Amino acid sequence: MSDDGRHIVHSHGGQRGSDTGQYDVPVRLAVDDNEFVFVADLNNRRVTLLSLTLEYVRQVVSCDQLEWCPRRLLFDKERRRLYVCDNERNYGQAKYRAGRVVVFSV
Repeated sequence: MSDDGRHIVHSHGGQRGSDTGQYDVPVRLAVDDNEFVFVADLNNRRVTLLSLTLEYVRQVVSCDQLEWCPRRLLFDKERRRLYVCDNERNYGQAKYRAGRVVVFSV
């Protein structure tokens, strides 16, 4: 958004999908001290990194590194660590059955 909140300055994403630059339920964001943006993509089970201008940089966490789904993010700028809440969803209900915190150096 612009400083006055009236205009979109940059955007990223679009149609739902699993390709680079696509998301399937982006649920949380975290920003590092250089203003890069981490995006938790729930249904694709990954975390991606975007630049200050929201250009795709890389995938930070892949589905192979998670057991379930990334629900929350926290970036610790002093330690350069990304904390990801990895939760097991009960698809028949709106509940989570299990979870853990996974820590990544970034």
